[in-house]
Amino acid sequence: MHPAKMICGVESSSLEGRTIVLGVTGSIAAVRSVELARSLARRGASVIPVMTDAATHILHPDAMHYACGEEVVTTITGGVEHVAYCGVEGVGDLLLVAPATANTLSKIACGIDDTSVTTFATTALGSGKPVLVVPAMHEAMYNHMAVVDNIERLREMGVFFVEPVFEEGAAKIAASKDVVLEVERVLGSHSLDGKKILITGGATSERIDPIRIITNRASGRTGIELALEAYRRGASVTIVHTARRNIHGIREIMVESAEEMTRAVLR
Repeated sequence: MHPAKMICGVESSSLEGRTIVLGVTGSIAAVRSVELARSLARRGASVIPVMTDAATHILHPDAMHYACGEEVVTTITGGVEHVAYCGVEGVGDLLLVAPATANTLSKIACGIDDTSVTTFATTALGSGKPVLVVPAMHEAMYNHMAVVDNIERLREMGVFFVEPVFEEGAAKIAASKDVVLEVERVLGSHSLDGKKILITGGATSERIDPIRIITNRASGRTGIELALEAYRRGASVTIVHTARRNIHGIREIMVESAEEMTRAVLR
């Protein structure tokens, strides 16, 4: 057994038995793919790495082999890897393209498969396999009209997205924890699809005067974990609490006092 397999499922079993094909393309954010692969494995997933030639100039394939414990696909061979993993009878449950460059997502939108990753994507979409794309590029590229149109086209094709983080003039790859959460949602039970769930959590505080308050030590962690689990199962989730956490996919309403919380819930 490859040593990388020893961490499989150590954090949770949310992705146990799932095979995720991780497509890595030529963004500098490719250096984050090792961390992402390990995060998926820690939740029980088997991760199959696929890299474009451009990606190998940023991250050596040995790094992904180390991270996943699986041979890295860099070219399509007589083994027809794209069909074996993402064909109709393929063993892959999800194609995750992270990071996805402007070049790659535009090629996927147009059915151009001239790299290992785009060939996997064409096969996955044609086979009805779920595809999750995590863009990473300069912000100017992300805002290019053709790229905007191609992203919309992919959404219409049923492709899922994790939005980038916009800072320092770049559309940076989303945090690994947010990508993993979205993978869990896509591959989850969908038992709460179409449901809207409202959760209150954490301590409130009551003002005594402009300086002092009365509160308690409630951390709000239970409410957050409930919100995350509901999101994994497909729900649209709103949480009303006192400390913004910027939780991926979940609407947060900030309050201070019990009265404010009550008003927010009734509203």
